Amino acid sequence: MATPKFQAQKSSFHAELKKRINTYFQETGISTTGNYKLYLKASILALSLIAIYIHLVFFTPITIIAILECIVLGGLTAGMGFNVMHDGSHGSFSKIKKLNDIAGLSLNVLGANVFMWNTKHNVIHHAYTNIDGIDDDLDAGPFLRLCESQKRLKIHRFQHLYFWAAYSMLFFYWVFFSDYQKYFTQKVGDFPLKKMKTADHISFWAFKAIHAAFFVVVPILTVGFLPWLIGFLIYGVFTGFVMSIVFQLAHTVEEAHFPVVSQPDNRIEDEWAIHQLKTTANFATNNKVITWLVGGLNFQIEHHLFPRISHIHYPAISKIIKQACAEYGVMYHEFPKMRMAVASHVSHLRQLSRA
Repeated sequence: MATPKFQAQKSSFHAELKKRINTYFQETGISTTGNYKLYLKASILALSLIAIYIHLVFFTPITIIAILECIVLGGLTAGMGFNVMHDGSHGSFSKIKKLNDIAGLSLNVLGANVFMWNTKHNVIHHAYTNIDGIDDDLDAGPFLRLCESQKRLKIHRFQHLYFWAAYSMLFFYWVFFSDYQKYFTQKVGDFPLKKMKTADHISFWAFKAIHAAFFVVVPILTVGFLPWLIGFLIYGVFTGFVMSIVFQLAHTVEEAHFPVVSQPDNRIEDEWAIHQLKTTANFATNNKVITWLVGGLNFQIEHHLFPRISHIHYPAISKIIKQACAEYGVMYHEFPKMRMAVASHVSHLRQLSRA
């Protein structure tokens, strides 16, 4: 599918939003990127991950403690992705490009690849959110049907019951298959990757080898194959589920829109900012613990409208965006509680499971 065009507006809603947000940062005199709060959080997450890893691999505790530490390690891995890598890859972690690059590379250390992520997430998902056939995040086939335009298979009758198992496999699929598929085909779905430089090729293979050494070879040598396998499965399952559910709650819920591209002009009926608001939802934005843990991704609307602003500013700018939406009569999807978003997601899967 050729990438569609959004409706052009002489006086766009997006322009008004940018004007109000720019005024906020000018009047407060603060930077749009991260500050000491983000750097402190990044340090806590990184040091905790290293400490848990060392204790598990080199000072292996009793079984029940080891299992709990594998779960915590999975949570910390997801937390590094949400809080550090995500801001870094969007260029919002720091004013300093090198620090953003380093933050983004944390994804490579944990097994995936930031080059592939940038195309899949920053370029495709953020531009063409919830457009089937383009947004790769909607491609969960054959196990899940995430929008009405996707073909319904017999297995989908039960997707609202087994979705958690599919989500739990995300980490393994991403690290051990999806990245390689993108690398060798040089595509994300049908969307071509940016041409990789020699340094990108070296980085891809070097970090894959480093990850295999630290998360496969070394643990097997220190604790044995079977304990490593059990621990790695627990770690990967928890990592994958947490990552999946956070992103799914933002876009695949009953309230979210899944635009169909009009033909033959190949256009989306809305301007880009309206499209983002229709296809995105927030959840639990008053819960500071969830906000801290998921890197502000529960403020998904703010992130999609202003991806180059660090997540530490989302609570503040959300008030401005809500006010603008109220004035312009634009829907602003938000679930007060995370459990309400989960219920809506499950209901969405159930509806799509039916013929």
